[in-house]
Amino acid sequence: MRVIPLMTAAVVTAGLYYAVIERDALLAFARGEQLSDETASADASEPTETPAAAAATAAPQAASADKTGNSGVGVVALRSTARGIDSAVVLRGQTQAIRQVEVRSETTSTVLSEPLRKGAQVKAGDLLCKLDPGTRPSTLLEAKARLSEAKIRVPEAQARLDEARARLKEAQINLTAAAKLSEGGFASETRLASAQAAERSAVAGVATAETGLQTTSAGIESASAQVAAAEKELARLDILAPFDGLLESDTAELGSLMQPGSLCATVIQLETIKLVGYVPETEVNRVTIGAGARAELANGRNVEGKVTFISRSADPTTRTFEVEITVPNPDLAIRDGQTADIVISAEGAKAHYLPQSALTLNNDGQLGVRVVKDDMTVGFYPIQLLRDEASGVWVGGLPEQADVIVVGQDFVVAGVSVAPTFKEVSQ
Repeated sequence: MRVIPLMTAAVVTAGLYYAVIERDALLAFARGEQLSDETASADASEPTETPAAAAATAAPQAASADKTGNSGVGVVALRSTARGIDSAVVLRGQTQAIRQVEVRSETTSTVLSEPLRKGAQVKAGDLLCKLDPGTRPSTLLEAKARLSEAKIRVPEAQARLDEARARLKEAQINLTAAAKLSEGGFASETRLASAQAAERSAVAGVATAETGLQTTSAGIESASAQVAAAEKELARLDILAPFDGLLESDTAELGSLMQPGSLCATVIQLETIKLVGYVPETEVNRVTIGAGARAELANGRNVEGKVTFISRSADPTTRTFEVEITVPNPDLAIRDGQTADIVISAEGAKAHYLPQSALTLNNDGQLGVRVVKDDMTVGFYPIQLLRDEASGVWVGGLPEQADVIVVGQDFVVAGVSVAPTFKEVSQ
Protein backbone atom coordinates (compact mmCIF):
# COMPACT_ATOMS: atom_id res chain seq x y z
CA MET A 1 0.00 0.00 0.00
CA ARG A 2 1.23 3.45 -0.84
CA VAL A 3 1.50 5.75 2.17
CA ILE A 4 1.76 9.11 0.43
CA PRO A 5 -1.83 9.19 -0.96
CA LEU A 6 -3.18 8.28 2.49
CA MET A 7 -1.20 11.06 4.11
CA THR A 8 -2.36 13.50 1.46
CA ALA A 9 -6.01 12.55 2.10
CA ALA A 10 -5.54 12.96 5.87
CA VAL A 11 -4.03 16.41 5.40
CA VAL A 12 -6.84 17.52 3.07
CA THR A 13 -9.49 16.19 5.50
CA ALA A 14 -7.91 18.02 8.40
CA GLY A 15 -7.74 21.20 6.35
CA LEU A 16 -11.41 20.98 5.39
CA TYR A 17 -12.35 20.26 9.03
CA TYR A 18 -10.60 23.37 10.29
CA ALA A 19 -11.83 25.49 7.35
CA VAL A 20 -15.49 24.54 7.93
CA ILE A 21 -16.00 23.36 11.53
CA GLU A 22 -13.25 25.29 13.32
CA ARG A 23 -13.36 28.32 11.08
CA ASP A 24 -13.48 30.84 13.96
CA ALA A 25 -10.54 29.21 15.73
CA LEU A 26 -8.59 29.08 12.48
CA LEU A 27 -9.23 32.79 11.80
CA ALA A 28 -8.29 33.68 15.36
CA PHE A 29 -5.09 31.67 15.03
CA ALA A 30 -4.34 33.44 11.77
CA ARG A 31 -4.81 36.83 13.50
CA GLY A 32 -2.59 35.76 16.36
CA GLU A 33 -5.46 35.65 18.90
CA GLN A 34 -6.41 32.93 21.38
CA LEU A 35 -9.86 31.73 22.29
CA SER A 36 -10.91 32.02 25.91
CA ASP A 37 -11.30 28.84 27.89
CA GLU A 38 -14.99 29.57 28.42
CA THR A 39 -15.65 29.94 24.72
CA ALA A 40 -13.70 26.83 23.91
CA SER A 41 -15.51 24.85 26.57
CA ALA A 42 -18.89 26.17 25.42
CA ASP A 43 -18.13 25.26 21.85
CA ALA A 44 -17.04 21.83 22.94
CA SER A 45 -20.16 21.25 25.05
CA GLU A 46 -22.76 22.39 22.40
CA PRO A 47 -23.61 20.13 19.43
CA THR A 48 -22.51 21.37 16.08
CA GLU A 49 -25.36 22.63 13.76
CA THR A 50 -24.93 22.40 10.04
CA PRO A 51 -25.70 25.44 7.82
CA ALA A 52 -28.64 23.62 6.18
CA ALA A 53 -30.21 22.88 9.57
CA ALA A 54 -29.68 26.46 10.67
CA ALA A 55 -31.41 27.77 7.52
CA ALA A 56 -34.31 25.34 7.98
CA THR A 57 -34.76 26.52 11.57
CA ALA A 58 -34.46 30.21 10.73
CA ALA A 59 -36.97 30.22 7.84
CA PRO A 60 -40.09 29.35 9.88
CA GLN A 61 -38.95 31.73 12.63
CA ALA A 62 -38.58 34.58 10.17
CA ALA A 63 -41.98 33.90 8.59
CA SER A 64 -43.78 33.32 11.90
CA ALA A 65 -44.33 36.97 12.73
CA ASP A 66 -45.33 40.04 10.73
CA LYS A 67 -44.70 43.71 11.39
CA THR A 68 -47.38 43.85 14.07
CA GLY A 69 -46.06 40.84 15.87
CA ASN A 70 -48.96 38.51 14.94
CA SER A 71 -48.04 34.85 14.63
CA GLY A 72 -48.40 33.25 11.19
CA VAL A 73 -46.66 33.09 7.85
CA GLY A 74 -46.17 36.49 6.29
CA VAL A 75 -47.85 36.86 2.88
CA VAL A 76 -49.08 39.65 0.63
CA ALA A 77 -52.76 39.50 -0.35
CA LEU A 78 -54.68 41.42 -3.01
CA ARG A 79 -58.16 42.66 -2.08
CA SER A 80 -60.06 41.85 -5.30
CA THR A 81 -63.71 42.49 -6.21
CA ALA A 82 -65.39 40.70 -9.12
CA ARG A 83 -66.16 42.86 -12.13
CA GLY A 84 -68.32 42.27 -15.19
CA ILE A 85 -66.50 41.53 -18.43
CA ASP A 86 -67.59 40.64 -21.92
CA SER A 87 -66.76 37.03 -22.50
CA ALA A 88 -65.62 36.18 -26.00
CA VAL A 89 -65.03 33.21 -28.28
CA VAL A 90 -61.67 33.45 -30.04
CA LEU A 91 -60.97 31.57 -33.25
CA ARG A 92 -58.90 31.79 -36.38
CA GLY A 93 -60.35 31.93 -39.87
CA GLN A 94 -60.12 33.56 -43.25
CA THR A 95 -62.01 35.94 -45.50
CA GLN A 96 -64.22 34.72 -48.32
CA ALA A 97 -66.06 36.55 -51.07
CA ILE A 98 -69.78 36.72 -50.40
CA ARG A 99 -70.39 35.34 -53.90
CA GLN A 100 -68.07 33.64 -56.37
CA VAL A 101 -69.13 31.96 -59.61
CA GLU A 102 -67.25 30.24 -62.41
CA VAL A 103 -69.27 31.17 -65.50
CA ARG A 104 -69.10 28.28 -67.96
CA SER A 105 -70.37 27.56 -71.46
CA GLU A 106 -73.52 25.46 -72.00
CA THR A 107 -72.96 24.76 -75.69
CA THR A 108 -70.26 24.11 -78.27
CA SER A 109 -69.00 26.97 -80.41
CA THR A 110 -66.09 29.36 -80.91
CA VAL A 111 -65.64 32.71 -79.18
CA LEU A 112 -66.28 35.82 -81.30
CA SER A 113 -65.82 38.54 -78.65
CA GLU A 114 -62.63 40.22 -77.46
CA PRO A 115 -61.57 39.06 -73.98
CA LEU A 116 -62.13 41.18 -70.85
CA ARG A 117 -59.12 41.32 -68.54
CA LYS A 118 -59.05 40.23 -64.92
CA GLY A 119 -59.84 42.92 -62.36
CA ALA A 120 -62.45 44.60 -64.55
CA GLN A 121 -65.75 45.49 -62.90
CA VAL A 122 -68.86 44.05 -64.50
CA LYS A 123 -72.57 44.57 -63.97
CA ALA A 124 -75.25 41.91 -63.94
CA GLY A 125 -76.14 41.11 -67.56
CA ASP A 126 -72.89 42.37 -69.09
CA LEU A 127 -71.61 40.25 -71.99
CA LEU A 128 -68.61 38.15 -71.03
CA CYS A 129 -68.27 35.78 -74.01
CA LYS A 130 -70.01 35.95 -77.43
CA LEU A 131 -70.14 32.62 -79.29
CA ASP A 132 -70.52 31.94 -83.01
CA PRO A 133 -74.20 31.10 -83.78
CA GLY A 134 -73.40 28.81 -86.75
CA THR A 135 -76.57 27.18 -88.15
CA ARG A 136 -78.63 27.80 -85.05
CA PRO A 137 -80.68 30.67 -86.63
CA SER A 138 -81.67 28.35 -89.51
CA THR A 139 -82.68 25.68 -87.04
CA LEU A 140 -84.89 28.18 -85.27
CA LEU A 141 -86.57 29.24 -88.54
CA GLU A 142 -87.20 25.62 -89.45
CA ALA A 143 -88.77 24.94 -86.06
CA LYS A 144 -91.00 27.98 -86.41
CA ALA A 145 -92.12 26.83 -89.89
CA ARG A 146 -93.06 23.43 -88.51
CA LEU A 147 -95.01 25.11 -85.77
CA SER A 148 -96.94 27.21 -88.29
CA GLU A 149 -97.67 24.15 -90.39
CA ALA A 150 -98.93 22.26 -87.37
CA LYS A 151 -101.18 25.14 -86.40
CA ILE A 152 -102.70 25.23 -89.92
CA ARG A 153 -103.72 21.57 -89.63
CA VAL A 154 -105.79 22.21 -86.54
CA PRO A 155 -108.89 23.67 -88.33
CA GLU A 156 -108.79 20.85 -90.89
CA ALA A 157 -108.68 18.21 -88.19
CA GLN A 158 -111.44 19.98 -86.28
CA ALA A 159 -113.63 20.02 -89.45
CA ARG A 160 -113.13 16.30 -89.96
CA LEU A 161 -114.16 15.67 -86.40
CA ASP A 162 -117.32 17.76 -86.80
CA GLU A 163 -118.20 15.90 -90.02
CA ALA A 164 -117.70 12.52 -88.36
CA ARG A 165 -119.92 13.54 -85.47
CA ALA A 166 -122.66 14.64 -87.92
CA ARG A 167 -122.51 11.32 -89.73
CA LEU A 168 -122.77 9.54 -86.41
CA LYS A 169 -125.85 11.49 -85.51
CA GLU A 170 -127.45 10.68 -88.87
CA ALA A 171 -126.63 6.98 -88.53
CA GLN A 172 -128.14 6.92 -85.06
CA ILE A 173 -131.39 8.47 -86.39
CA ASN A 174 -131.57 5.94 -89.24
CA LEU A 175 -130.91 3.09 -86.83
CA THR A 176 -133.73 4.22 -84.52
CA ALA A 177 -136.21 4.45 -87.45
CA ALA A 178 -135.21 1.06 -88.83
CA ALA A 179 -135.60 -0.55 -85.42
CA LYS A 180 -139.18 0.81 -84.99
CA LEU A 181 -140.21 -0.20 -88.51
CA SER A 182 -138.79 -3.66 -87.97
CA GLU A 183 -140.76 -4.06 -84.75
CA GLY A 184 -144.03 -3.22 -86.65
CA GLY A 185 -143.21 -5.50 -89.54
CA PHE A 186 -142.81 -2.62 -91.99
CA ALA A 187 -139.02 -3.08 -92.55
CA SER A 188 -136.97 -6.11 -93.18
CA GLU A 189 -134.21 -7.44 -90.97
CA THR A 190 -131.74 -6.60 -93.71
CA ARG A 191 -132.52 -2.91 -93.50
CA LEU A 192 -132.08 -2.97 -89.71
CA ALA A 193 -128.71 -4.67 -90.02
CA SER A 194 -127.61 -2.13 -92.61
CA ALA A 195 -128.57 0.75 -90.24
CA GLN A 196 -126.64 -0.83 -87.40
CA ALA A 197 -123.54 -1.19 -89.57
CA ALA A 198 -123.80 2.42 -90.68
CA GLU A 199 -124.03 3.56 -87.01
CA ARG A 200 -120.92 1.56 -86.05
CA SER A 201 -119.03 2.98 -89.03
CA ALA A 202 -119.96 6.51 -87.92
CA VAL A 203 -118.68 5.84 -84.38
CA ALA A 204 -115.37 4.65 -85.84
CA GLY A 205 -115.18 7.76 -87.98
CA VAL A 206 -115.60 10.00 -84.93
CA ALA A 207 -112.82 8.14 -83.10
CA THR A 208 -110.54 8.50 -86.11
CA ALA A 209 -111.25 12.23 -86.34
CA GLU A 210 -110.57 12.73 -82.64
CA THR A 211 -107.28 10.88 -83.00
CA GLY A 212 -106.36 13.10 -85.94
CA LEU A 213 -107.09 16.22 -83.88
CA GLN A 214 -104.99 14.92 -80.99
CA THR A 215 -102.15 14.12 -83.39
CA THR A 216 -102.34 17.64 -84.78
CA SER A 217 -102.24 19.10 -81.25
CA ALA A 218 -99.24 16.92 -80.40
CA GLY A 219 -97.52 18.18 -83.54
CA ILE A 220 -98.09 21.74 -82.36
CA GLU A 221 -96.58 20.98 -78.96
CA SER A 222 -93.60 19.23 -80.56
CA ALA A 223 -93.00 22.16 -82.91
CA SER A 224 -93.31 24.60 -79.99
CA ALA A 225 -90.73 22.61 -78.04
CA GLN A 226 -88.37 22.68 -81.01
CA VAL A 227 -88.77 26.44 -81.26
CA ALA A 228 -88.08 26.87 -77.54
CA ALA A 229 -84.99 24.62 -77.77
CA ALA A 230 -83.67 26.58 -80.76
CA GLU A 231 -84.26 29.88 -78.99
CA LYS A 232 -82.54 28.56 -75.83
CA GLU A 233 -79.60 27.40 -77.89
CA LEU A 234 -79.29 30.86 -79.40
CA ALA A 235 -79.51 32.44 -75.93
CA ARG A 236 -76.59 30.27 -74.78
CA LEU A 237 -74.38 32.01 -77.31
CA ASP A 238 -74.30 35.10 -75.10
CA ILE A 239 -72.60 34.30 -71.77
CA LEU A 240 -73.56 37.08 -69.33
CA ALA A 241 -72.38 38.20 -65.90
CA PRO A 242 -74.75 36.76 -63.25
CA PHE A 243 -74.28 39.66 -60.77
CA ASP A 244 -72.27 42.82 -60.15
CA GLY A 245 -68.68 42.01 -59.31
CA LEU A 246 -65.07 41.76 -60.39
CA LEU A 247 -63.45 39.48 -62.92
CA GLU A 248 -61.06 37.19 -61.11
CA SER A 249 -59.77 35.79 -64.43
CA ASP A 250 -59.60 36.85 -68.05
CA THR A 251 -62.59 35.90 -70.15
CA ALA A 252 -62.11 33.27 -72.88
CA GLU A 253 -59.81 34.35 -75.69
CA LEU A 254 -61.09 35.21 -79.17
CA GLY A 255 -61.30 32.08 -81.34
CA SER A 256 -61.26 29.66 -78.40
CA LEU A 257 -63.39 26.57 -78.81
CA MET A 258 -65.97 26.40 -76.06
CA GLN A 259 -67.64 23.16 -75.11
CA PRO A 260 -70.24 22.46 -72.43
CA GLY A 261 -68.45 23.11 -69.13
CA SER A 262 -65.63 25.22 -70.59
CA LEU A 263 -64.71 28.20 -68.40
CA CYS A 264 -65.61 31.63 -69.73
CA ALA A 265 -64.71 33.72 -66.64
CA THR A 266 -64.71 33.80 -62.82
CA VAL A 267 -66.75 36.56 -61.18
CA ILE A 268 -66.54 37.46 -57.48
CA GLN A 269 -68.48 39.94 -55.38
CA LEU A 270 -66.60 41.73 -52.60
CA GLU A 271 -68.90 44.60 -51.57
CA THR A 272 -69.72 42.34 -48.63
CA ILE A 273 -67.15 39.90 -47.30
CA LYS A 274 -67.47 36.81 -45.14
CA LEU A 275 -65.21 35.79 -42.27
CA VAL A 276 -65.27 32.03 -41.99
CA GLY A 277 -63.96 30.22 -38.91
CA TYR A 278 -64.52 27.00 -37.00
CA VAL A 279 -65.69 26.89 -33.37
CA PRO A 280 -64.92 23.92 -31.07
CA GLU A 281 -67.92 21.89 -29.96
CA THR A 282 -67.29 22.96 -26.35
CA GLU A 283 -67.96 26.62 -27.21
CA VAL A 284 -70.43 26.48 -30.10
CA ASN A 285 -73.41 27.05 -27.79
CA ARG A 286 -71.92 30.38 -26.71
CA VAL A 287 -72.18 31.76 -30.26
CA THR A 288 -75.55 33.08 -31.43
CA ILE A 289 -76.89 34.44 -34.72
CA GLY A 290 -76.60 38.23 -34.74
CA ALA A 291 -73.78 38.36 -32.18
CA GLY A 292 -71.23 41.09 -32.74
CA ALA A 293 -67.77 40.11 -33.86
CA ARG A 294 -64.51 41.77 -34.73
CA ALA A 295 -61.40 40.52 -36.45
CA GLU A 296 -57.83 41.54 -37.08
CA LEU A 297 -56.56 40.69 -40.54
CA ALA A 298 -53.03 39.62 -41.32
CA ASN A 299 -52.24 43.13 -42.62
CA GLY A 300 -53.26 44.66 -39.27
CA ARG A 301 -56.65 46.00 -40.34
CA ASN A 302 -59.50 45.66 -37.83
CA VAL A 303 -63.03 44.97 -39.06
CA GLU A 304 -66.40 44.44 -37.38
CA GLY A 305 -69.48 42.50 -38.37
CA LYS A 306 -72.20 40.14 -37.16
CA VAL A 307 -72.61 36.38 -37.08
CA THR A 308 -74.95 35.31 -39.90
CA PHE A 309 -74.51 31.53 -39.97
CA ILE A 310 -73.69 28.70 -37.54
CA SER A 311 -73.38 25.21 -38.92
CA ARG A 312 -75.66 22.53 -37.50
CA SER A 313 -73.33 19.76 -38.61
CA ALA A 314 -69.81 19.30 -37.28
CA ASP A 315 -66.81 18.63 -39.45
CA PRO A 316 -66.29 14.84 -39.17
CA THR A 317 -62.51 15.20 -38.86
CA THR A 318 -62.04 18.17 -36.50
CA ARG A 319 -65.42 18.08 -34.70
CA THR A 320 -65.74 21.83 -35.16
CA PHE A 321 -68.65 23.91 -36.44
CA GLU A 322 -68.43 26.46 -39.24
CA VAL A 323 -69.31 30.06 -38.37
CA GLU A 324 -69.76 32.88 -40.89
CA ILE A 325 -69.53 36.58 -40.06
CA THR A 326 -70.69 39.19 -42.58
CA VAL A 327 -68.58 42.34 -42.85
CA PRO A 328 -69.24 45.34 -45.12
CA ASN A 329 -66.47 46.04 -47.62
CA PRO A 330 -67.58 49.03 -49.71
CA ASP A 331 -64.03 50.07 -50.67
CA LEU A 332 -63.08 46.49 -51.67
CA ALA A 333 -60.00 46.75 -49.44
CA ILE A 334 -60.55 43.32 -47.91
CA ARG A 335 -59.45 40.56 -50.26
CA ASP A 336 -60.64 37.01 -50.57
CA GLY A 337 -58.55 34.47 -48.63
CA GLN A 338 -56.90 36.71 -46.00
CA THR A 339 -56.13 35.22 -42.58
CA ALA A 340 -58.19 36.69 -39.73
CA ASP A 341 -58.05 36.43 -35.92
CA ILE A 342 -61.74 36.53 -34.96
CA VAL A 343 -63.29 37.45 -31.62
CA ILE A 344 -67.04 36.80 -31.21
CA SER A 345 -68.78 38.46 -28.28
CA ALA A 346 -70.65 36.13 -25.94
CA GLU A 347 -72.66 36.43 -22.75
CA GLY A 348 -70.84 38.47 -20.07
CA ALA A 349 -69.54 37.06 -16.78
CA LYS A 350 -68.21 38.17 -13.39
CA ALA A 351 -64.46 37.80 -13.06
CA HIS A 352 -61.43 38.84 -11.03
CA TYR A 353 -58.41 40.45 -12.65
CA LEU A 354 -55.25 38.95 -11.13
CA PRO A 355 -51.55 38.83 -11.96
CA GLN A 356 -50.53 35.60 -13.62
CA SER A 357 -48.04 34.92 -10.83
CA ALA A 358 -50.93 34.49 -8.37
CA LEU A 359 -52.00 31.24 -10.04
CA THR A 360 -50.81 28.04 -8.40
CA LEU A 361 -51.58 24.32 -8.15
CA ASN A 362 -52.93 22.32 -5.22
CA ASN A 363 -51.76 18.85 -4.26
CA ASP A 364 -54.14 17.33 -6.84
CA GLY A 365 -52.65 19.38 -9.67
CA GLN A 366 -55.74 21.61 -9.92
CA LEU A 367 -55.19 25.18 -11.13
CA GLY A 368 -56.42 27.86 -8.72
CA VAL A 369 -55.48 30.58 -6.26
CA ARG A 370 -54.90 30.66 -2.51
CA VAL A 371 -56.87 33.21 -0.50
CA VAL A 372 -56.90 34.56 3.04
CA LYS A 373 -60.10 33.54 4.81
CA ASP A 374 -61.83 35.49 7.58
CA ASP A 375 -60.06 33.47 10.31
CA MET A 376 -56.67 34.39 8.83
CA THR A 377 -56.03 30.94 7.45
CA VAL A 378 -55.33 29.90 3.90
CA GLY A 379 -58.04 28.60 1.56
CA PHE A 380 -57.82 27.28 -2.02
CA TYR A 381 -60.28 28.01 -4.87
CA PRO A 382 -60.16 26.31 -8.27
CA ILE A 383 -60.53 28.87 -11.06
CA GLN A 384 -61.49 29.06 -14.75
CA LEU A 385 -59.37 31.14 -17.10
CA LEU A 386 -61.71 33.47 -19.01
CA ARG A 387 -59.29 35.80 -20.76
CA ASP A 388 -55.54 36.21 -20.98
CA GLU A 389 -54.02 39.69 -21.32
CA ALA A 390 -50.50 41.04 -21.31
CA SER A 391 -50.59 42.31 -17.71
CA GLY A 392 -52.81 39.71 -16.09
CA VAL A 393 -55.63 37.21 -16.42
CA TRP A 394 -59.39 37.30 -15.90
CA VAL A 395 -60.52 34.33 -13.82
CA GLY A 396 -63.85 32.99 -12.62
CA GLY A 397 -64.81 30.66 -9.79
CA LEU A 398 -64.08 33.03 -6.89
CA PRO A 399 -66.52 34.73 -4.50
CA GLU A 400 -67.66 38.30 -5.14
CA GLN A 401 -64.84 39.54 -2.91
CA ALA A 402 -61.64 37.64 -2.25
CA ASP A 403 -58.27 38.33 -0.62
CA VAL A 404 -56.00 36.57 -3.08
CA ILE A 405 -52.46 35.76 -1.96
CA VAL A 406 -50.08 37.13 -4.58
CA VAL A 407 -46.77 36.82 -2.70
CA GLY A 408 -45.95 33.70 -0.70
CA GLN A 409 -48.77 31.53 -2.04
CA ASP A 410 -46.35 28.74 -2.91
CA PHE A 411 -45.06 28.49 0.69
CA VAL A 412 -48.40 27.89 2.38
CA VAL A 413 -51.17 25.32 2.06
CA ALA A 414 -54.87 25.29 2.95
CA GLY A 415 -55.45 25.67 6.72
CA VAL A 416 -52.14 27.37 7.55
CA SER A 417 -52.36 30.55 9.64
CA VAL A 418 -50.99 33.63 7.92
CA ALA A 419 -50.22 37.23 8.76
CA PRO A 420 -51.20 39.01 5.53
CA THR A 421 -50.26 42.40 4.26
CA PHE A 422 -53.10 43.72 2.08
CA LYS A 423 -53.01 45.84 -1.04
CA GLU A 424 -55.83 47.11 -3.24
CA VAL A 425 -56.34 46.32 -6.91
CA SER A 426 -54.82 48.98 -9.17
CA GLN A 427 -57.59 50.25 -11.45
